[in-house]
Amino acid sequence: MSLTVTPATGMPARLPAAGTTRPLVIGLDLSLTSTGIAGVDWADALKSRHKGHRRLSWLKCEIYDRTRYADLVVVEGPSYGHGAQAGHHELGGLWWMITHDLWRRDLPYAECPPKVRAIYATGNGNAGKGEVRDGVLRHFGVECEGASRYDKADAVTLAALGAHWLGYPVADLPDSHTRALASVAWPDTIPAVAR
Repeated sequence: MSLTVTPATGMPARLPAAGTTRPLVIGLDLSLTSTGIAGVDWADALKSRHKGHRRLSWLKCEIYDRTRYADLVVVEGPSYGHGAQAGHHELGGLWWMITHDLWRRDLPYAECPPKVRAIYATGNGNAGKGEVRDGVLRHFGVECEGASRYDKADAVTLAALGAHWLGYPVADLPDSHTRALASVAWPDTIPAVAR
């Protein structure tokens, strides 16, 4: 099946046929203390008891194992407004380690700005963490609980955004939400699973 792409948004223009298998899209909300990792129907958080290089190495190995068979990974981009926070330098290193590893493995990945992720879940780029979590439950049916609930919800949103871009929308969202698709740095090569 050939794929046509809408020039204005870069989005695949064809939707999947009924009964087709959804591609594996993984969302990553990278954090030093609680990295959210999710698919469109599940969510988890990676927490390391280590610090420094050991923590970075552990996170890289965990993410490698969990993205090994992914068709697309959507990574939340850096939040430049938080540059003065403790750990910002190390978090930037983690982001580059993970995206470089995805690139090295020739695994397509997209970078989604934090406000764009919020738009997709709620329609509002300034939505709070609780609103995003509520949007994830309402639109995607994934309940994110526990101390890492917001990290999980962000990761689910990123995975759902990637699935939508590939032509496998998880929910029928209004234009106020789907406008987010045009503001993501999608990979240059569209994965073969796109419809």
